[in-house]
Amino acid sequence: MNQTLLSILAFVPLVLAGVLLIGFRWPAKYAMPVVFLLTALIGLTAWDMSLNRVVASSLQGLILTAAILWIIFGAILLLNTLKHSGGISAIRRGFANITPDRRVQALIVAWLFGCFIEGASGFGTPAAVAAPLLVALGFPALAAVVLGMMVQSTPVSFGAVGTPILVGVAGGLDKVGMSEQLLALNSNWEVFFHLIYSRVAIVHGLIGLLMPLIMVMIMTRFFGKNKSWKEGLAVAPFAIFTAICFSVPYMAAGVFLGPEFPSMIGAMVGLAIVVPAAKAGFLLPKQTWDFAEAKDWPSEWMGKIEMKIEDVAGKTPVSVPMAWAPYLLLAIFLVLSRIFPELKAALISVSFGWKDILGETGVSGTLEPLYLPGGILCMVVIVTCFLHRMRFSELKAAVSESSRTLLGAGFVLIFTIPMVRILINSGVNASDLMSMPVAMAQLVADSVGGVYPFFAPAVGALGAFIAGSNTVSNLMLSQFQFNTAGLLGVSGAMMVAAQSVGAAAGNMIAIHNVVAASATVGLLGREGITLRKTMLPTLYYLLAAGSLTLIAMYAMAISDPLLIAR
Repeated sequence: MNQTLLSILAFVPLVLAGVLLIGFRWPAKYAMPVVFLLTALIGLTAWDMSLNRVVASSLQGLILTAAILWIIFGAILLLNTLKHSGGISAIRRGFANITPDRRVQALIVAWLFGCFIEGASGFGTPAAVAAPLLVALGFPALAAVVLGMMVQSTPVSFGAVGTPILVGVAGGLDKVGMSEQLLALNSNWEVFFHLIYSRVAIVHGLIGLLMPLIMVMIMTRFFGKNKSWKEGLAVAPFAIFTAICFSVPYMAAGVFLGPEFPSMIGAMVGLAIVVPAAKAGFLLPKQTWDFAEAKDWPSEWMGKIEMKIEDVAGKTPVSVPMAWAPYLLLAIFLVLSRIFPELKAALISVSFGWKDILGETGVSGTLEPLYLPGGILCMVVIVTCFLHRMRFSELKAAVSESSRTLLGAGFVLIFTIPMVRILINSGVNASDLMSMPVAMAQLVADSVGGVYPFFAPAVGALGAFIAGSNTVSNLMLSQFQFNTAGLLGVSGAMMVAAQSVGAAAGNMIAIHNVVAASATVGLLGREGITLRKTMLPTLYYLLAAGSLTLIAMYAMAISDPLLIAR
């Protein structure tokens, strides 16, 4: 079989997933087992993978599944704990004091707060935290998941304290070989690496200026009484103000401070400015916007997790600052665990893993329960019990409800993530073929020629769609993108930056991210509906990123030391 046919065949599992989930609206619990079996069959036959490697990859996927389920459980548990303590009621009261306008609430909770959580922890945590919080505030479950998924865009490249750049890009490039070339040119790796992540920050910052407005317009169009784009557009001045308050410090941090803190700094500055501005009515439209009454919502909008508005009977009402304290503690704990090496080492020391599973080199899995956001969320839950003076029976009820919610997500993810690992690990095979994701990327590059820079972000998004991770997409494809830039005679640093930006946008349509977010609000089985909505902002992001990359490459003739050397 020739390389082109193999590359087309590599696309088949992804096409099938899209057709079943989006076209036929199959629930993921039916679609993903079928896609998993097809992927394994292609790996064994067309890719000549050994049965041992396919099984080892599947076991590796199950270990990663356990890690993701742990995060989901922690996010749901914190929300249910706050429900039983009366904290959710207080948070709702607090937002009524800022503004009753749901559009503004979405900008503050989903966008700014979500961007901060992404910067602190990454790995799908923002959707898992923001979606149930939005439901608690009175948003439809489906709207909450869609909004939560849209946060998986601008802040993602600098999520988890810069992991997609520090681990994904740096680990995905031939750092040793490139360092030698750069030294011969009186430059060094640090200079070249700075070029990459500063360009990532600038491109994201520019595209992100419209993301909050797009987020609100999608909400009013698909979840409003009048199904109106215009009602979302009415909040444009405030939405763009919100975007500027985030993007300017975000870009500045990316250019001047490094890849660890742009998303957190952008979100903190944004919250500090936007919340007081909203309270003061600055740039807010005259008419307040709200959803229709809950009794009029379509059944497909509704999740299985309910949030009571009233305070818990017999308890002293929780104050608004005390209600938000667990989320503040979550942010602080996440940041401390990522920036202090001693604390990080202590948390990571508690780990369970399997190195070289079934003897397959490089196929390993590790579970670090305390370091993962799930462990930190559970620590916050324990502190919250004392802060809110909860009874043991209330905590027990929260744990019970959270455990039940988790079961559905577990079934879907035990097929989704092993499928991903088979794709990624397919580069080791008896026929010496490139891995399936790289084969897909190669087909795109060979098909479009000199305009490839326009499609570079889409290739990054494809990697993230497969893996559900910006970091993994960067690990798989950064060197491929750099080499393609060399063949075209354009900036390798800019091409790798386009890869990272596209990989961030791809998180909005990554199937297991949608499953994880849906699980937190009891919305499993409707993943295709969510994907139909999140495809729109993903398309905007990739078109904008591709256009900016083309302009930078050809109109601005942007360069880097290694391009000059060629």
